[in-house]
Amino acid sequence: MKLAHVALWTTELDRLVAFFEDMFGATASPLYESRRRAGFSSKFLTLSEGATIEIMSGPWIAPEAPRERAGYAHMAISLGSRQAVDEMATKAAAMGILLSPARMTGDGFYEAVISDPDGNPVEITE
Repeated sequence: MKLAHVALWTTELDRLVAFFEDMFGATASPLYESRRRAGFSSKFLTLSEGATIEIMSGPWIAPEAPRERAGYAHMAISLGSRQAVDEMATKAAAMGILLSPARMTGDGFYEAVISDPDGNPVEITE
């Protein structure tokens, strides 16, 4: 089995898509607008090694929803090296979105944690 994709709800589709394009070099699909569910739209983002993230939006998504809720907790994106983690952590710090600096975790991962524009944590690992 393989993970087909991770899906994220957002109130600002274009802003979140731009974040993943800028930070991770993701490639976005054309906008999908549902004919079945009024207001639903999404784009699929593909990372360089094929992982896919679906960014979804609809008028029923409230920006004041609780930060921790059932469903999405975080995603982890492997950058391939400690140097790449350090470089992105430095970039994220300059942007004010670094949640946790690069470090070795207790379970053996070298990672930092950044925030996407909606406040969702994204772990960046080697």
